[in-house]
Amino acid sequence: MEQQLFTVFGATGQQGGALLQYLFNHPRLSKIYRLRGVTRDSKKPAARALVEQGVEMVEADMNDPASLEAATQGSHIVFAMTDFWSAGSKETEIAQGKALANAALATKAHALIWSSLPRIGLPNFDGKADVEAYIRNLPMKSLFYMPGWFMQNQLSFSKPVKQANENQQGGETYILKPLFPGCEADTLVPLVDNEDIGKYLQPFLDDQDRYNGVGLVASSEFMTPRDMCAVWRKVTGKEVWFENEEEVKRIDRGGEDSWYYGDGSRKALEWTLEQMEGKTTSWEDFVKREEGAWF
Repeated sequence: MEQQLFTVFGATGQQGGALLQYLFNHPRLSKIYRLRGVTRDSKKPAARALVEQGVEMVEADMNDPASLEAATQGSHIVFAMTDFWSAGSKETEIAQGKALANAALATKAHALIWSSLPRIGLPNFDGKADVEAYIRNLPMKSLFYMPGWFMQNQLSFSKPVKQANENQQGGETYILKPLFPGCEADTLVPLVDNEDIGKYLQPFLDDQDRYNGVGLVASSEFMTPRDMCAVWRKVTGKEVWFENEEEVKRIDRGGEDSWYYGDGSRKALEWTLEQMEGKTTSWEDFVKREEGAWF
């Protein structure tokens, strides 16, 4: 059987790059799909490394619809995403997302996977939600991947900060600052390992009819910063605490939904995980995997 073309935008970024690696390594899907990656600069090292793996790499400009059509030509499935922060404009992101969708439609792609986000009143979320609404009215199969808070964020700008003074036992103490505005010790945070993206998309890749139009709550678990710090202490033996944690009374959240995804998100998460053939990475798994990078 001739392989179908799977085109991945953002091929040298976190999401697109992880998806390509998943497809390469999957024993079944690697036989079904041949891979094309789309990037702004095919000469950069990350793009050249993908070429060496066998990915067809092409260049496209998110603000040039003609280049997007050229990049999606012949595709069976297109994974499309935009980067709000590159332009810092909701309107620009919406225009880019619609142009991507129009390109996939014009080149007769069988299905489009859109990297979306819930509508929560922030421009970097709501622009993606607006593009999702647009895609839902197009005559093509679609899936909407809505990742939670990337665990990888804790390796960079949201890393625990070492305190100047030693703790009472003479050791080091680290403080985790609020992950985002309004984040408290008992805020439920939907955590996702970026490298798991292919696991979430796998059901759709196997059966586009069954999962057509689905919006995925793409998180391995909902966890509070307080409990994230407890896992750090357990795995690393380091004293890691959330900022002002002792001043915030623990809330018994039970089966409460995540503010990020809204009403019904607990059941939606359970449903998503039940569809997948692969086990997702838990926060404890991630802390163990990256143990040497924390402190």
